[in-house]
Amino acid sequence: MTIGGIITAIIFGAIIGAVARLLVPGRQNMPIWLTILVGIVAAFIGTWIAHLLNLKTHGFNFWETIFQIIVAVIGVLIVTTLWPKKT
Repeated sequence: MTIGGIITAIIFGAIIGAVARLLVPGRQNMPIWLTILVGIVAAFIGTWIAHLLNLKTHGFNFWETIFQIIVAVIGVLIVTTLWPKKT
């Protein structure tokens, strides 16, 4: 993976994670680095699901993006449940 690919993954992960946090109701007590990490993992898993369903995974794909956001929302819900609350 090139440095450009890593930077792209971080940016795309931040976007997917931010969208997921906007879709989850309430306040999420998680740092920005964890939001980016959840977004990156969700992007990979969403792409993998789209590939399993034989959807086109090159370029922009509506369904791939939907899968990525759904996985990110699930990830944000899991992290906010497990992450310690600030007092």
